Amino acid sequence: MKKLLTASAIGIAVLSVAGAAMAGSHAIGACLITKTETNPFFVKMREGAQAAAEEHGVALSTFSGKFDTDFESQIAAVETCVADGASGILITPSIPDALVSVVTSAREAGVLVIALDTPFDPIDAADMTFATDNFEAGRLAGAWALATMGSDAANAKIAGLNINPAQPTVGVLRNQGFMAGFGIELGDPNRWGDEDDPRIVGNDVTEGNPEGGRKAMENLLAINPDINVVYSINEPAASGAWEAMKAIGMNPDDVIITGVDGGCPGVKDVEAGIIDATSQQYPLLMAKLGVEAIKVFAETGDKPEPTEGKNFFDTGVALITDKPVEGVPSISVAEGLELCWG
Repeated sequence: MKKLLTASAIGIAVLSVAGAAMAGSHAIGACLITKTETNPFFVKMREGAQAAAEEHGVALSTFSGKFDTDFESQIAAVETCVADGASGILITPSIPDALVSVVTSAREAGVLVIALDTPFDPIDAADMTFATDNFEAGRLAGAWALATMGSDAANAKIAGLNINPAQPTVGVLRNQGFMAGFGIELGDPNRWGDEDDPRIVGNDVTEGNPEGGRKAMENLLAINPDINVVYSINEPAASGAWEAMKAIGMNPDDVIITGVDGGCPGVKDVEAGIIDATSQQYPLLMAKLGVEAIKVFAETGDKPEPTEGKNFFDTGVALITDKPVEGVPSISVAEGLELCWG
């Protein structure tokens, strides 16, 4: 994994501009559009894009929405980038469905569009997606939880902590991956919450933050106080679930809590025993490779190719836990801390 990591206008927050105009001292212009400005995941993504832009002589402009689902700001950012003559756009779509039309127009204007982290729906709305295999990230966590419970898995009481009601693709993939990894038969694989396995207590939404995780867990504990497995969209929501259990006198040590992301605070929560296992992804690499792809496209017209056997470019994932189980590959917390971000 270390080898992989070392390879190779209203509502818009303009975070940094490497060159006031793309037609300035650089021949190649690129844009990075993230969901928010302060999330450590997107901060690391921006660092990767900026470093690659400096290395390759690309003029990089960066934009973000005001909150995770602020697709209107992202639409305005795409339009700005096209008007400014960008060769390529890297975007983490907030509400993928709402952005399909504007990125289609950008591509028709000759701009390379690469989705980072969150795929569009349909995925080919972008020229390519550079991302974690989010289904695999969830599957690893689910398979680990299943193996950890052993025969007790038949008596599992599972709480699903998701992102928001819009069901963005990244949230669906993680949830469905977890359920598949735990051996649960999926309903519509493009939606979460329609499975009929009695072991699922329910699903709720968290907006990916601790307060949302706490409230969602309270809601699900009101349905069944015997929850013993938690799937969480990310580590902040998982930490909120842990707080909810502590607040009512439950012992969280009796509950398997899993997450996805692998930021440094989340990995430290695994180290502290708040989270039992989390799947780590690599945002810096996504953005670095994205800038390099824009440079190649601007110079040759060549577009990036997907990973063999997949319809996107897989930037890697690793399960982090200090409680490894046979048959589920994982790395230690110490290794995860060396690779984390934020």
